[in-house]
Amino acid sequence: MMLPPQSITPIEVGRLVGNVERFRNEGYRLVQIGCTKVADHYEINYCFDKDYMFEVLRITVTADTEVPSITGMYWGAFIYENEMHDLFGIQVKGMNIDFKGTLIKTRVKFPFSQAAEKVATPKPAPAKAEPKKEEAP
Repeated sequence: MMLPPQSITPIEVGRLVGNVERFRNEGYRLVQIGCTKVADHYEINYCFDKDYMFEVLRITVTADTEVPSITGMYWGAFIYENEMHDLFGIQVKGMNIDFKGTLIKTRVKFPFSQAAEKVATPKPAPAKAEPKKEEAP
């Protein structure tokens, strides 16, 4: 059995909710949402599946873009949306469960964001030397 080619469809942020709603109405399941930093912007991929047909919606956003939540259609998306916020600093509006930056605890706030690149990585403290033990004569 030969499967048809899988597709990645770039869309504008304003068309996200309508496209996701269409997938939900057609019986697709949400597989995952992934975010990646690319140069000075982020690519967010919304992956769906139905009958072994994998469809991806891709939005490209900047650090100050507010992304609408899809949790009204796919309740479990709150995990991915909180992860995007906590790791990349993406502002997601309207999440059904918003952990407000506490789902994933990291030493550096938004470690994969544009702002994190500007923060100097703290250097570890030098190891303390063990005091020398005096040898018995």
